[in-house]
Amino acid sequence: MSGILTSSIGKKLLMSLAGIFLITFLLVHMGINLLVIIFEDPMVYNKAAHFMSSNILIKIFEIVLFGGLLLHVIYALILQIQNWIARPRRYNKANYANTSFFSKFMIHTAVITLIFLVIHFLDFYIKAKFGHAAEIIVDGVVYHDLASEILDKFKMLPFVIFYIAAFIFLGFHLTHGFQSAFKTLGLDNKKYTPVIQVLAIIYSTVVVAGYSIIPVIIYFL
Repeated sequence: MSGILTSSIGKKLLMSLAGIFLITFLLVHMGINLLVIIFEDPMVYNKAAHFMSSNILIKIFEIVLFGGLLLHVIYALILQIQNWIARPRRYNKANYANTSFFSKFMIHTAVITLIFLVIHFLDFYIKAKFGHAAEIIVDGVVYHDLASEILDKFKMLPFVIFYIAAFIFLGFHLTHGFQSAFKTLGLDNKKYTPVIQVLAIIYSTVVVAGYSIIPVIIYFL
């Protein structure tokens, strides 16, 4: 078992499973974020965020999420370094044209996305966890007023541009990552591959559009 997990195929399998888990989480997180623009009352979002941060099952899921993210990043770095070592310079150049546009820049989009995630965690997650976020009391319950923080952030044009740009890069990363994950799991044949390719584009477009529409609406309205 340990041999499988430490082999190149094992690493790709674990990275793919972690990636699929993160792909699912992105949709859930997007749905919660959309509450900020769907409802005029910011407390709808604050209460949803409060539930996510206080429910014991969600807390367990949170640990699994961070574990999945860490696993995905670590194995991606290991595999990328192994590829760089295994491929001579001339071999890379000769085969560069045979790779897809999205796969050529996977490591670049991954680094940009990781930088964005670190900033995002510092801006919201860390503030909420360590008591630096603004608080509001409703019916005797203390909530972190994260909705107001989001509204304030997205009134700043540089932050809006940075946020949307980060998700565009994430979209490029997801387009190839989505296909690669299912390919690693064995769904790589004439019957399934075209369907997975279409689903990858649809999924990536929905994620980028769903997250990007939030700062656009807040900034202009």
